[in-house]
Amino acid sequence: MSKDRIKHLIASRTDDDGLTETGIKGVRLFRATRAIPCAPVVYEPCVVAIVSGAKEAVFDGQRYVYDARQYLCCPMSMPVKAGTPTASPDNPLLGVFISLDPQALTTLAMQMETAGGVLPPGKSGLPAQGIKLARWDAAFGDALYRLLTLGTNRTDAAILGDARLREVHYALLKGEAGIFARQAFGPGNAIARSIAQVSARLDAPISIDDMAARAGMSRAVFHRKFKQATSMAPIQFVKSMRLNNAAMKISGGMTVNEAALDVGYVSPSQFSREFKRMFGQSPRHWSEAQQLPIGMR
Repeated sequence: MSKDRIKHLIASRTDDDGLTETGIKGVRLFRATRAIPCAPVVYEPCVVAIVSGAKEAVFDGQRYVYDARQYLCCPMSMPVKAGTPTASPDNPLLGVFISLDPQALTTLAMQMETAGGVLPPGKSGLPAQGIKLARWDAAFGDALYRLLTLGTNRTDAAILGDARLREVHYALLKGEAGIFARQAFGPGNAIARSIAQVSARLDAPISIDDMAARAGMSRAVFHRKFKQATSMAPIQFVKSMRLNNAAMKISGGMTVNEAALDVGYVSPSQFSREFKRMFGQSPRHWSEAQQLPIGMR
């Protein structure tokens, strides 16, 4: 099975805990050999596939635990908490992290529809919220294995990497997460564009009225559609993105004041209050307990 071959491949290429580059842009392997409780992170558009052990993600109070039976699809930047609940030296967590290119997925989805409606029609109801767990299927596993075999040869990765990555995107869109991803990446998805703009400029002043205007909606309609797509109100989402990003920066060694300024907080006292309200500890106390290798979540 391709999944067993992927597991052997990752085990042979990852000696230490954390992330390992493959030589293919946006594709990284990871290993963890100790349990780590959930902590705030920001998932950029990505697919996370596990071949050994399990990972956990919490988004807006909903807990997702997934292993080799399912992969996680996160089509838009999302503030989550993530951890490795069962990792140990005897049961290491092994997996693959793939960054998703929204423009490439949108183009591919349109080409698939033009070629004959490969994708089933999306439901007329509301888009799925936040993240989704999808069942591994043979097409996804085979495409992923073909992609990862390129990592042993730099020339192969440079010449064939984009094409093999496109195969993985194609398998994603045909699979159980296909409609979910298409809703997020579909042409004209103003909410996805708003989230991308927020993620790119967290240090800049953010006005919900401006976000609504750029989306071509009234404030009330924008608020309703944003909450349908993310389960959060826009102001709550922006705050979560800022605080999660700040928590990651502090964990990576940045000072509390530097992290606060870097994500758009002008008042250190306001940052400390909101951080403690969200995470239950002051930024300084929280940072003392978060000295973990980068890439462990």
